Amino acid sequence: MRTPIWFRGQASQVGDACREVIDQLLEVNALYRLRAARGVLGLRKKYGDIRLEAACSKAISVDDPSYRTVKGILVAGTETDPEPETGDAGASAFLHGPEGLFAAIPTQIPGSVHDDQDRGDAEEAAR
Repeated sequence: MRTPIWFRGQASQVGDACREVIDQLLEVNALYRLRAARGVLGLRKKYGDIRLEAACSKAISVDDPSYRTVKGILVAGTETDPEPETGDAGASAFLHGPEGLFAAIPTQIPGSVHDDQDRGDAEEAAR
């Protein structure tokens, strides 16, 4: 029988980040989350202790220490990728300033394409 104490001991052998993931999993409703803890520790057979520790560390850094997250990190192979920079995330900037944002909308120029369309609408209405 594997108890929460056994899982914590095994996680400590892997590393501090793995121990923290297991501790957070078993913090509340430990009996119902033993399967998730077993799953996390089961990943060490396929991926090894070093990769599992790195994946657990990354899962903690994104504040989602769950089996699904740790496994997804390992499957994608992103456990060693650098942390993404926070900020605008590459969003384009509005570079015209507040005057350009709230500028007056130009009125219609006589003789433009739109002016001809208005005449056509007026002629149709007259018919």
